[in-house]
Amino acid sequence: MTLLARAARDIHAAATPAEQLAVIVASAAEALPGIDHVGISRAYADGRLETVAASDDLVRRFEELERKHAEGPCMYAALDDAVVRSVPARFEQRWPAYIKDALQLGLKAQIGMRLHTDDNEMAALNLYSTTTEELTGETEDLAELFAAYAAISLGRTMTESHLNSALITRRVIGQATGIIMARFKVSDERAFSYLTRLSNSRNVKLREIAERIVSEANDEANDEAHDEAHDGA
Repeated sequence: MTLLARAARDIHAAATPAEQLAVIVASAAEALPGIDHVGISRAYADGRLETVAASDDLVRRFEELERKHAEGPCMYAALDDAVVRSVPARFEQRWPAYIKDALQLGLKAQIGMRLHTDDNEMAALNLYSTTTEELTGETEDLAELFAAYAAISLGRTMTESHLNSALITRRVIGQATGIIMARFKVSDERAFSYLTRLSNSRNVKLREIAERIVSEANDEANDEAHDEAHDGA
């Protein structure tokens, strides 16, 4: 079972929204390439930032710094409807007070991703790396899935376009993984690892790589069906 499949199973098995959020941040920290710590926070118009879920205490320390300085990627993402990247963090100039203290805690890269809800609640999925300064588009692609789960678990629903996009991404990645498993006779984990290596080596988003594999497989199946029909005629 892939990390994504296991995460989906565990999220659905959680009894309460609070438990779901705890599973989401723990699973995201394990599954997202380059990400070591994950949090979910709510922001308020008066500048307050509330930590709703955290994979570990370091997340709470990072978010406490944003509260202290009233600035930072998480707060900006939640309030301004954006994906905010501080990659690498040491070059970030928008929030000097926050970054100065966060670097001392070991921050190397950070992404804040707005959780899109039907009532425009101001919340964000917060991704931190303390091991690498380089994060790829693959990380953001997969983070969209966890953002979808987080928005729903907060008791809201994502706007239709964002939810559909996340669900399509999940489905096509699953289809491509299955195709690779069948083609090379490998486990789902090895198939997914192969898929991510293709994405990184070609510098193409994971979803786009998956779509190409699915499209090629469909074309091959159609060609085979056409040949069989022609031979039988």
